Amino acid sequence: MPEVALGRGEPRRQRGTASVGLPAPPASAPADPSEASQLLESAIPAAAQRVRVYVWQVPVRVTHWVVVLSVVVLSVTGAYIADPFIIPPGGSFMAGVRALHLLFAFVFLAAGLVRTYWLFAGNRFAHWRAFVPTTRRQLRELVEQTGWYLFLRPRAPRVLGHNQLAAGTYLLVFGLLAIQTVTGFSLMGVHGMEPWATLFGWLVELIGIQWVRLIHHLLMWAILAFVVHHVYAAVLVDHWERNGLLSSIVTGYKFFGRAEILEARDGGIAVEEEGE
Repeated sequence: MPEVALGRGEPRRQRGTASVGLPAPPASAPADPSEASQLLESAIPAAAQRVRVYVWQVPVRVTHWVVVLSVVVLSVTGAYIADPFIIPPGGSFMAGVRALHLLFAFVFLAAGLVRTYWLFAGNRFAHWRAFVPTTRRQLRELVEQTGWYLFLRPRAPRVLGHNQLAAGTYLLVFGLLAIQTVTGFSLMGVHGMEPWATLFGWLVELIGIQWVRLIHHLLMWAILAFVVHHVYAAVLVDHWERNGLLSSIVTGYKFFGRAEILEARDGGIAVEEEGE
């Protein structure tokens, strides 16, 4: 059965003044809760009913939160390694911080490899085609979404997963994270750690260790700036569209009206059936 959310049909920017006329309540309310649910469901047009759509698969959600934890730990330990603001006696604290930094570098790398694999094995919302604009509709959506953010268009393109502008931003962030990984392992190679010294020693020889350190440090702040924007945008869009965006990265499900599903670039009848 599709799940119905009364009062949460269309996003705020598309709500009209018309209201759905509900039938007069019976003299006695149904004793069976399922009967009451069916009564409410029948009172709402099928196109306006909200259904649950499985958008984010388990590997997407798990790697998302592993990356979040890794970025937090790597940023804190990296900032300390760059500027040790606390130096306890004994001299072993820095070694522990470096070991923790290295551990989460491997955790981050593992999550990145799994997510990269899922770009080819995942559903339509996780697939690489959802990020790289390969059709005219995706390119048009990129322009239209930008226009909506700039208040030049009254309506954003309908999409269930990532809109094309957000997807393009994520591609850029993926690239920054890849550079951050390469520069980090290159710095590990400076200390003679293998196989990183052999695999990434060329980068230090090419641009010098100071440039590698500077790029690694500046990218940390760039990634943290993206995190702040990402959280803000997620809260804003969740409040605006009211489709369960924030909870979807935990549960995997978002909620859409049937008309929204059929209209969306990555929607269609098949998606609606999967959601049910």
